[in-house]
Amino acid sequence: MGLTLAVVLLLIWSLGPIYWSIVTSLTPPTDLVSAKPHIWPAHLTFEHYAKLLGSSSVSQGNEVQSVWPQFSQALINSVITSVGATILTVVIAAFSAYAFVRLRFPGRDAIFVVVVATLAIPAYTVMIPLYRIMIAIKLVDTYLGVTLIYVSAFLPLALWLMRSVYQAMPLSLEEAAWLDGAGKVYTLVRIVMPLAAPGLIAAAIITFLNAWGQFLVPLVFSPTLATKPLTVLIPEFVSRNYVDYGLINAAGIVAIVPPVLVVLFLNRFLVSGLMAGATK
Repeated sequence: MGLTLAVVLLLIWSLGPIYWSIVTSLTPPTDLVSAKPHIWPAHLTFEHYAKLLGSSSVSQGNEVQSVWPQFSQALINSVITSVGATILTVVIAAFSAYAFVRLRFPGRDAIFVVVVATLAIPAYTVMIPLYRIMIAIKLVDTYLGVTLIYVSAFLPLALWLMRSVYQAMPLSLEEAAWLDGAGKVYTLVRIVMPLAAPGLIAAAIITFLNAWGQFLVPLVFSPTLATKPLTVLIPEFVSRNYVDYGLINAAGIVAIVPPVLVVLFLNRFLVSGLMAGATK
């Protein structure tokens, strides 16, 4: 009984805000300001989604234009920076983690500890010097600049994960390939990486979800719509005199679809990848 109650409370805590966002996105503007809240919309409407995806609407007697041009551009920006950061992070982590496990070089363990220790540094402590660097190399408000910042932030975690995965793999497989004349790079790409696929996918999922949900970094380094993602654009739907709750929640529901799909279809790889380094 206690376990069931705990699960129910956890589901309400986790899914309650999402459910309320769905209800708000389907409620007419006049009902949103009513004194009595409803568990389900008394009058169902899709006008917020219509305005988001291309139609104009009337709010408080004024015609409100569609925000689709801005929303679609921000959606593209989110996809480009998140996918780009994911690919770069996984590729770099795959090769560098293998070097930390299989290669012998001075300061190997110390360098790894220093890299992973950067996870403990709060982002806002390096924001000003990082901004000055990005201005100096002219990468503010560019896809490359935002992507590189994401990579620098998420690479230590991916590196830590992949190092554990490689450490759990038997060395005998690689030694057999070396005896057959295979080089280290060939062995890594053709033998080790396929076996470490769950770990690579887990690193990719974690990186993508973190990049997709970023707010502080793009708020500072993506000041215009050229690179501004959804996480920064959606709060801007709040104007000085009016808060369009329905539109904001509709945009939020659309924005969570990509990460939800990623988790649903790749969840088994995430679990197996995180557990890959648990045993040898």
